Amino acid sequence: MAANGSGGANLWVSLLLAAVALRPVETVSEPTTVAFDVRPGGVVHSFSQNVGPGDKYTCVFTYASQGGTNEKWQMSLGTSEDHQHFTCTIWRPQGKSYLYFTQFKAEVQGAEIEYGMAYSKAAFEKESDVPLKNEEFEVTKTAVFHRPGAFKAELSKLVIVAKATRSEL
Repeated sequence: MAANGSGGANLWVSLLLAAVALRPVETVSEPTTVAFDVRPGGVVHSFSQNVGPGDKYTCVFTYASQGGTNEKWQMSLGTSEDHQHFTCTIWRPQGKSYLYFTQFKAEVQGAEIEYGMAYSKAAFEKESDVPLKNEEFEVTKTAVFHRPGAFKAELSKLVIVAKATRSEL
């Protein structure tokens, strides 16, 4: 993992532990991070990854953006040791994206979202994450997505912590 990506791993662990704070602390697996291009042009694109035993969880990032050229983004996924929780973090490692997003949606399959957040700027060097205003996005049991008419087209990071929809014994 690149040096500037380790902050994402630390954030991942912190968020997962925060999500399960009322339960005994669980050991978490090292997240898997995959780089991908976010491409402008106004066309809807999707990127997805699976994680967990038998790839039981899926995270899908669907978006459309305008302006500039391709940007390198990353998607990190990981699970708790008991595989009952998983995280999906999608972000631009260089901090702020210069693309104008007309829409976005991060959705999970195989789990229900316990925590979801969207950011206009991702932490980079000495700068902190800057969250979107609550009215700009919505979080449901399976997705974090833009609110048409309220979203101001700035997106640099999405974070989801989700719990398995049913236990497997």
